[in-house]
Amino acid sequence: MATNAEDPIGSVYVDAAHLARLEFRARGLSFLAPAPVSSILSGRHASRMRGRGLNFEELRGYLPGDDIRHLDWRVSLRTGKPHVRVYTEERDRPLLVMVDQRMSMFFGSSRAFKSVVAAEAAALAIWMGFAAGDRVGGVVFGDDDIVRVRPLRSRTRIETLFGAIGGMNRALAAESPARTNYAQLNAAIEGVLQIAGHDFLVCIMSDFAGADERTRQLLRQLAAHNDVIAALVFDPMWQRMPEHRALVVSEGRLQVELRIENGRVRAPLASLFEGRAAEIAELLRASGVPLMALSTAEPVVDQVRKLIGARPRHALGGGI
Repeated sequence: MATNAEDPIGSVYVDAAHLARLEFRARGLSFLAPAPVSSILSGRHASRMRGRGLNFEELRGYLPGDDIRHLDWRVSLRTGKPHVRVYTEERDRPLLVMVDQRMSMFFGSSRAFKSVVAAEAAALAIWMGFAAGDRVGGVVFGDDDIVRVRPLRSRTRIETLFGAIGGMNRALAAESPARTNYAQLNAAIEGVLQIAGHDFLVCIMSDFAGADERTRQLLRQLAAHNDVIAALVFDPMWQRMPEHRALVVSEGRLQVELRIENGRVRAPLASLFEGRAAEIAELLRASGVPLMALSTAEPVVDQVRKLIGARPRHALGGGI
């Protein structure tokens, strides 16, 4: 497991202050930034990710006081009477983050734990939305609790949300008797559906432990009227099992040492991890939700810049 005996904040744990400091790291990041071709926002999924501006409402006859810049000359010439195009200002797009802080997230083989990566990615999304003028809220879930924070454009609301994330994060511990509650994933998505009616941007940060057919159905329902991005938080062991070390894993108070240097142990585990990753990717594909993968081995800010892009940094590109 990744550990930092001197300062576990940012590697094993997070707190509200740590998440608040990420506001400065989020500068230049935007869900609406010019994105590289391989960005999660490119292609058909990006078509609904639009910014605020003016929405065309109607075409009507000119009235005294109307802005002449909105005259529709083509229609006016055709009808012989002046007509203007009427616009209304587009409303903000509320942002909702869904943050997984279950025991399955309390693991990391290198730089940071999955629970930390999920919390930091959520914080970056929150600061990006807040900087864009959007209301921000979230659904934070652990093995026992689900906290819902309705969107509001307020720093106090962000503090409340960060407090909920930090509180659940600090409750995680290797000696905890809690075991991963797989049913909480779907319960949390149902909680999101209770808040996000339509035209929300929903960012889900999870390892998707417990994802099943019901998960796919809920995600399709959520994505039908909202923009949804799923961030699959994973550890490099999913991609490559170490060959010359023992691995201690726990589930609640049960701990097992796996002798990974033994090929008969390592090969089945590698196959299991690879198969599970493929299952989750296929489930998300079938739900119509774009997937971006976040590794515990790299700084979250760097990964987000590669996957989403940053306004002033056109040289940044690529993805996982």
